[in-house]
Amino acid sequence: MTPTDSNRSNTAATLAKNKLLMDCYRHMQSDNLVLPTIPDVSFKIRRAINDDKSNISSIARIVQIDPSITARLIKIANSPLYIGRKKIESCPEALTRLGLKAAQDIITAIAIKSVFNAKSPFIRKKMAELWDHSSYIASISAVFAHKIPGFDPDRAMLAGLVHDIGIVPILTYADRHPDIIAHPQDLLETVKQLRAAIGAQIIRHWDFPEDFADVVVNAENWFRNTPDPSSYSDIVMISQLHSFIGKVDIKKMPKIDALPAYRKLSRYLNAADSINILDTAKDEIEHIRQMLA
Repeated sequence: MTPTDSNRSNTAATLAKNKLLMDCYRHMQSDNLVLPTIPDVSFKIRRAINDDKSNISSIARIVQIDPSITARLIKIANSPLYIGRKKIESCPEALTRLGLKAAQDIITAIAIKSVFNAKSPFIRKKMAELWDHSSYIASISAVFAHKIPGFDPDRAMLAGLVHDIGIVPILTYADRHPDIIAHPQDLLETVKQLRAAIGAQIIRHWDFPEDFADVVVNAENWFRNTPDPSSYSDIVMISQLHSFIGKVDIKKMPKIDALPAYRKLSRYLNAADSINILDTAKDEIEHIRQMLA
């Protein structure tokens, strides 16, 4: 038996033992897995912002279709992250202060929160844990991107927020079919096997830029080594390692200075400095998490 045949045999055996994995894998392969959708107003806003014919007034009219997004945007524009001398009281003013590209990423991030929901208490708890982790990675990524030339903190925030988005359809399927989970390990194994592939499907489904798919696929590909310049996936990867400090056995994680992604960013972010940055940016991280919540 060749190594390839052996891998296929192991995969088949794993699928046979884990009905959740088998079902999700089959639906993913046939493009029938139910993928999360974000409010349509978010897509309308993205289209308007990317339309050269649009202006602040026309974009504001679309944003104001959703009063909750409008209120959140004004609140964020007045937060310590963006605050200026004048208090913002209208949507056009908020868009002007934030900038259209930043507003686009912030609005999308706000809208994404709606997909992290479930009916059963167990899966609802898992969704809450996933959102908590994702929003924390988003916050750290934004802080790091602010320190590294060439990166946009709001884009880094959104990249961090979606890095594990592929887990959402798995949890949704488990929520709708609770009888197929024979053991808690089934869920962990399904996430491990399918998180990246399903996440890439969602990024395409949402018509996000291709580098977001790279984030989803490579967020935990610790030793990926390419000649390409540093990317948002590198920032998200390093952010993940920092998020584990004090939460998981650090001995089980790769050493940060051994990662190719870290070496690319080390000119602006060495291991000691990055921990100090997070320590001094606690308030900023908390403000970003509150903004997303």
